[in-house]
Amino acid sequence: MKIKSGQKIIFIGDSITEDLRFEDEIGLGAGYVRYIHDYFLVKHPRLNLFIENKGISGNRIIDLYNRWNEDVLSQKADWISISIGVNDVWRQLDKPEIEQFFPDKFESIYRKLLDSIQQSTNSKVIMMEPTVIGEDIDSEGNKRLKSYVEIIKQLCSEYNTIHVPMHQSFITFLKQNSNKKLTIDGVHMNSLGRMLMMNVWLNSLGFD
Repeated sequence: MKIKSGQKIIFIGDSITEDLRFEDEIGLGAGYVRYIHDYFLVKHPRLNLFIENKGISGNRIIDLYNRWNEDVLSQKADWISISIGVNDVWRQLDKPEIEQFFPDKFESIYRKLLDSIQQSTNSKVIMMEPTVIGEDIDSEGNKRLKSYVEIIKQLCSEYNTIHVPMHQSFITFLKQNSNKKLTIDGVHMNSLGRMLMMNVWLNSLGFD
């Protein structure tokens, strides 16, 4: 699978994807989506890609499901890049009283999203692992994320999508650079975290 000239890419996810897009006059934000957009402008301007950011802060898998038709299927994108899972775990820790989306329910809803893409579009899918919850690799959030990462790996294999090993890349970086921070609060990216996300995403699609 290769990105071609003039194609449309939608990025959908939570606050890590949103990353100030509502404060940005062209709606891309300041995060990894903007970095990817600018990379293509600088390195591959002839591709002339249309990139759109559909991230919304606080989203979990159920929120993607509830806005899927309007924000994804109706857009007729050539590529759909999905980043979800951090809040499905984080809400278990900070808001245990609300309805939770544990791994089995997370997988069930994610399958519905992927099925709808196959049934209704010709879009190619890019599935990003969730990043981290805390920069301590042994945090409770990162322990719980492992099940979600494994689900995404399995779905990528089943649905023949592009797999972006974001979680493992973050863990590897943190093991090797324990004095370097990737986030401002354990979840939301600083510039280094944004750069790492861009790099892992591009490498997963065959770009340097």
